[in-house]
Amino acid sequence: MEFGWSDEDLAYRKEVRAFLDVELAGQWSGEVTQTGSKANVEFARQFCGKLAERGWLTPHWPAEYGGSNASHWRHTILGEEMWSIGEPRGPQYMNVNWIGPSIMASGTDEQKRRHLPPIARGEVVWCQGFSEPEAGSDLASLRTRAERDGGEYVVNGQKTWTSFAEVADYCYLLARTDPTSKRHHGISVLLVPTSTPGFEVRSIPAVVGEHAFHEVFLTDMRVPVSCRLGPEHEGWDVVRRALTYERVGAPRWARAALVLDQLAAWALQHQLSDDPAVLDRLGHARALCEAARMLAYRVIDERGLERPPPANSSLARVAMVRAEREVGFLAMELMGADGLENGSLADHALRKSMAAGVAAGTVEVQLNLIARLVLGLPKE
Repeated sequence: MEFGWSDEDLAYRKEVRAFLDVELAGQWSGEVTQTGSKANVEFARQFCGKLAERGWLTPHWPAEYGGSNASHWRHTILGEEMWSIGEPRGPQYMNVNWIGPSIMASGTDEQKRRHLPPIARGEVVWCQGFSEPEAGSDLASLRTRAERDGGEYVVNGQKTWTSFAEVADYCYLLARTDPTSKRHHGISVLLVPTSTPGFEVRSIPAVVGEHAFHEVFLTDMRVPVSCRLGPEHEGWDVVRRALTYERVGAPRWARAALVLDQLAAWALQHQLSDDPAVLDRLGHARALCEAARMLAYRVIDERGLERPPPANSSLARVAMVRAEREVGFLAMELMGADGLENGSLADHALRKSMAAGVAAGTVEVQLNLIARLVLGLPKE
């Protein structure tokens, strides 16, 4: 693939950078940068509102839903610039990337009217109720039940590792609506306000950050059938499409590449840049970042051509995680004792890389998908 940015795209990137220099000056530091913290979410609401005013929050969305019909490449440029400086959109990048498009693809007219405008204006935060204690990232093994009772579902179950649940307004929730079903059959998607009685959130202390993960307990929670996204029992197809957007939606290679640049500067400052072994490791990490970027670009190109959800998204996701992990490990090894300091470059990079291997489905799940969908290997 021969790839180059157009003059218009280059000008757009320059304009975004200039905007960030102004809007983040003197504000983007400390707790505000801790994704999921209350300070971060409040800042993100204000920041996303400013992006929305410029038409930059959802540029790739259709105009009828609050976008500007821009290409997916504009969304990619925006994502790269945001992630390279720590993602000031906070949890709202998820809304823009895959929750909104999922509602566009499978939602009723009423659901689109209710949910898409607030997302496009940057006013709302979502979380995803996928993983469970007994299922982990194996979504087809979920046990949360939603039993039909007239015009409502009665939901009982538990979700875990739920990012942003403490500050979210809505939850994109998976539940089994057919109790006799197995694996990926009989699952439905529910769009649930987190203020619904029976929706309880508890924080999970985590080394990657105190606001990173939560448990969600669902106890006799009554959800109107009108909140179901897509046909009953057929939520697996809805989710499968959504996850292909999620896996490449966060351009983690951009953040890894920036950290790598900072690490190279640290090595130069500490007279390590002439060491062949250090140069080899830096070069290897750079190659991983570039490989992840190009694999993700391939998926974005396929999306722009409106091709079916590709298995290549799993390849790109694994490449991104490996790149970020390599940069995190390298930072810790090079910086030694300096890297052990809380808040250091190495500390921050390693924590981020640990979370990357879990988000959007674990690396192990992605490798299983690659084995089956790309290599054609049989299931055990």
